[in-house]
Amino acid sequence: MEGRTVSYSRTTITELMIPAYANFGGKIHGGVLLSLMDKAAYACASKHAGTYCVTVSVDTVNFLQPVEVGELVSLKASVNYVGSSSLVVGIRVIAEDVRSATVKHTNTSYVTMVAKSEDNEKVMVPPLILEGDGDIRRFLAALKRKRLRSYAKGKMDAYRKEFKLDDGVRSILEDQRCIVSLA
Repeated sequence: MEGRTVSYSRTTITELMIPAYANFGGKIHGGVLLSLMDKAAYACASKHAGTYCVTVSVDTVNFLQPVEVGELVSLKASVNYVGSSSLVVGIRVIAEDVRSATVKHTNTSYVTMVAKSEDNEKVMVPPLILEGDGDIRRFLAALKRKRLRSYAKGKMDAYRKEFKLDDGVRSILEDQRCIVSLA
C-alpha cells in the first residue's frame, strides 16, 4: 500500500461564530466547537484513508480561551499517527477577531478515527509519510499518548477490580467535598 504524506490530507475548516452558537454570555458553546472539531477530524482522516472514518475517541479537550460571537474560528487538522485501521488527527483551533486583527489559540485536541468499509468493517489505512522533524515529533507524541492511555486504563481496571471500602478510603474522603451516606 502506498503511503500518504501529512500534507496530503491536512485540512482547515473556517466558520463564522453566530449568535445561535452562543450561550447567554455571548460565548460559543463548547459543544459547537466539539462538533466542528469532529467534522475537521473526519475530513482529514477520510482524505488520508480514502474511505469513510468514524470517531472512536477524543483525547482531553481543554478550552483555553473563550470564543466570542463574530469571531472566525479555524480548525487546522492533520493526521499525526496511523495504526493499521486507526488514525490520530491533531486539531488546533484558532479564533480570529477580524475587526481588531487579534488571533488566539483556543483549543488543541487529538481525535482517534477508524477507517471503515462499505460493510462497516475496519480497513487498512495507508502508511503515513513523515517529511520533517515536526511530523516525526507529532507521530511519536501520539504513540506516547496511546501508550499512556493503555497504561492508565490498566491501572484503573485494576483499581476497580480490587476496590474495597475501608478506613484508608474513608480517610481520603474526609478532605473532599463529599458526604458519605451509607445505609
